[in-house]
Amino acid sequence: MKPEKEPGLKRSLSPLMLWGLGVGYVISGMYFGWNLGLEKGGTLGLGLATLFIIVLYTTFTFSYTELACAIPKAGGGFDYASRALGPTWGFIAGMAQTIEFIFAPPAIAFAIGAYFNLFFPQIPILTVAIASYFLFTALNAYGVKAAAIFELTITILAVGELLLFAGITLPAFEWQHIHNNPLPNGWSGFFAAIPFAIWFFLGIEGVANVAEEAINPQKTILVGFGSAIATLVLLCMLTFFSSIGVNGWESIVYQADGSLSDSPLPLALKHVVGDSNVLYHLLISVGLFGLVASFNGLILAAGRSTYELGKIHAAPAFLGRVHPRFQTPANALFINMALGILALLTGKTAEIITISVLGALTLYLISMVSMVALRKKEPHLERPFKTPLFPYFPWIAFIIALVSMISMIYYNPVQAGIYFLILVGSSLLYVLFGPKSTH
Repeated sequence: MKPEKEPGLKRSLSPLMLWGLGVGYVISGMYFGWNLGLEKGGTLGLGLATLFIIVLYTTFTFSYTELACAIPKAGGGFDYASRALGPTWGFIAGMAQTIEFIFAPPAIAFAIGAYFNLFFPQIPILTVAIASYFLFTALNAYGVKAAAIFELTITILAVGELLLFAGITLPAFEWQHIHNNPLPNGWSGFFAAIPFAIWFFLGIEGVANVAEEAINPQKTILVGFGSAIATLVLLCMLTFFSSIGVNGWESIVYQADGSLSDSPLPLALKHVVGDSNVLYHLLISVGLFGLVASFNGLILAAGRSTYELGKIHAAPAFLGRVHPRFQTPANALFINMALGILALLTGKTAEIITISVLGALTLYLISMVSMVALRKKEPHLERPFKTPLFPYFPWIAFIIALVSMISMIYYNPVQAGIYFLILVGSSLLYVLFGPKSTH
């Protein structure tokens, strides 16, 4: 009698669902956080940093799409690096990716709690944040298609809200506000603003982690990735200029009491319609969808990343098991939830975001080297999509990611120390005690 086949991930995602996931992973970055880069770099410093990072994500996304189409597996960067550079580098890429996806959601969960607190001050922010973790982890454990349909719905609402915001504020746009105090801290502000520019796009690579669940992945991933990055670049530019053009960058960074604000869009809208207008309250209400979209999407991507590490026994084996009924990585999802809640309880959201961004940059660096190495190592590997202008695109992405990483370490030495302690410590344990092969 043949042994029963281990259940695998279910293929049910269409190109539209992948677009929803790709945009959804990222869209919360348009609603909060990015404006704090204006305090560091002003309009010119953050603006140039954002253009710099748009080039990074455009060249990276094209290069990463080639890898995702050629090797459509849930591990993403882990699988690409393992095949190109060996199991140790594969583990480092996988661990960096997992750190990125586990540390980003707590910051978003806190923002969700803060939004709810505006309407229901009697409910503590932390209570809503933890409840959100339980709710959306359960949704993802139930089924990827249900999670993706939900993601698509709220992503469409969040995109519509950003377009509505631009439509209301752009008529009040004045160039003089863009030119006002454009570089308050000199050119060092450009480098200090880089992490906040990355926050605009952080998480787009999560599309690759659902490759095993995509219908006809080679075609679906290309359409999903390409349309998602195009949408995000457009939304980024619209949000940046329409927010600052209303009354200058200071007005969307500082609140009336002089403290830093994490809500740039309501502050900009207040200057156009006032805070009693129905459109102002609509923005605050629907803005919650942008946060929920990214939170739900990153939980989904994190589950696949952790699942893949467990599947090849680079992490506890139970993390690599699929739920027999729902065909989802339920164990990985709930462990990630526990880790995310622990991070949430520290209350250090800015530091958590920084660690997440360092994980992303490590993944980008290793993935670009992996892509170039695979072209040489496996020239006959079927590549349904090939990166244009090879090898320039992957090397441009690599150089920008490296400059960004150096800037992050320089301006955030403590968080960088914690990040590398986690990454190097886990990698040493893997080398000493982990499997000798990914197969």
